[in-house]
Amino acid sequence: MNISRRHLLTSALASPLAAMAAPAPGRFKVSLAEWSIHKAIQAGKLTNMDFPRVAKENGCEGLEFVNGLWASPTAGYIARLKRRMSDTGTKPVLIMVDDEGMMGHSDRATRMKAVKNHHKWVDIAAETGCHSIRTNMYPEKQPATPAEIDAFLGVCAESFTSLCEYGRGAGINIIIENHGGISSNPDVVVSLMQKVNLPNFGTLPDFGNFPKELDRYASVAKLMAYAKGASFKCYFDGDNATEVMYDIPKMLKVVEDSKYSGYIGIEFEGNKLDEIEGIKAARKALAAYGI
Repeated sequence: MNISRRHLLTSALASPLAAMAAPAPGRFKVSLAEWSIHKAIQAGKLTNMDFPRVAKENGCEGLEFVNGLWASPTAGYIARLKRRMSDTGTKPVLIMVDDEGMMGHSDRATRMKAVKNHHKWVDIAAETGCHSIRTNMYPEKQPATPAEIDAFLGVCAESFTSLCEYGRGAGINIIIENHGGISSNPDVVVSLMQKVNLPNFGTLPDFGNFPKELDRYASVAKLMAYAKGASFKCYFDGDNATEVMYDIPKMLKVVEDSKYSGYIGIEFEGNKLDEIEGIKAARKALAAYGI
């Protein structure tokens, strides 16, 4: 988007962005997190097969799938999904994987079973053309003391090193989102990144998933140093459907100031707008920033 067009967009939105320079052309693309339409899918109004079309209709090129919103991922199912992506001109980015076991469980057999459970999603990600699977660093009990956190990081390092080794063979990254509990402590996540220290291990910074006492912008900045994606969590639950959780331009500037380039994924979770309206509002906000 050129500067003059961006100026028109930002003026129309009465935004302070008009005084800012747009990101370098082509540096960022827009993806849609499937969770943005989870209510419609769970209500039977849409299916995973509709996801590529919904993303395309709302100006999103990339697809961030959620494993729990898939039907049975058979070979035929995956082939049909790939045709839907081809027909709509959309591109697979990643699969958000939940409910496949605790990678941070203190019992080795339990956590290594979780590693094995993730293998099929690595394979599916490779088959569909994604670059990553998003995983969770969940323990059976949240560590609190420094000693507990150190022990937790030790077991996570074993689990994620093993999964990264499997992912490397398929050309797939293993990435962690700040997704509640200890994973929403950016310093702990950064410590795990440094401990594992593998090129296909990284983060998926989520703009929304932090406790109130943390500086949200500083926390995202820490995670962006290892980012292989960025999750534009948004709600638009304020008056006149404004975002009140954080300042969108300020947060996007954090992303722009990092070394990351690639997809920024819209993940709408608001209550005032319906899902499609929320996606459109998020896409408009990104366009206003020049993305």
